[in-house]
Amino acid sequence: MAEQGSGLRVLGRRYALLPLRIFLGVTFVYAGLDKLTDPHYLGGLGDPLSFAAMTQGVKAGSPIGPLLGLALHAPTGFALAVALGELAAGLGILAGLLGRVAAVGGALLNLSFFLTVSWQVTPYYLGNDLIYLMAWLPFVLAGTPYLSLDAWWAARRARPAAAGRAPARQPAQG
Repeated sequence: MAEQGSGLRVLGRRYALLPLRIFLGVTFVYAGLDKLTDPHYLGGLGDPLSFAAMTQGVKAGSPIGPLLGLALHAPTGFALAVALGELAAGLGILAGLLGRVAAVGGALLNLSFFLTVSWQVTPYYLGNDLIYLMAWLPFVLAGTPYLSLDAWWAARRARPAAAGRAPARQPAQG
């Protein structure tokens, strides 16, 4: 006889990553919207709270400093790309739409934040971008197989295939 709690355990395992998915999704949607509505974010180097000024400030101490020089050639475009990328990753992971793609995008954003903004934080574990990077990895590996548009789409694609199969033949009664 199966244990009475086994159904709950299976359910718990299936949805164990859902709180993390919701957290990452809400956080990234908020971060993207916050940047897009911040009057300073798209300001130039003269605004100390702008993307350009922050990028200039971390460039010398970052292992990807030369790449940041490229971003400073078109800071508004890169700033918009970051904000829209956060918004897309957040919405994608929340809805479970192209969950792995959204997770890769979120992980790449956090990797770039870790290598820039959090790089000089010591000890390293006090910088939150590395933690966020690690939080994206389960979704990079597993996608969003439950309570997601990806799952709905997969089930929808499977239905016509299953409907097109011939029914199994019954053995002849003899």
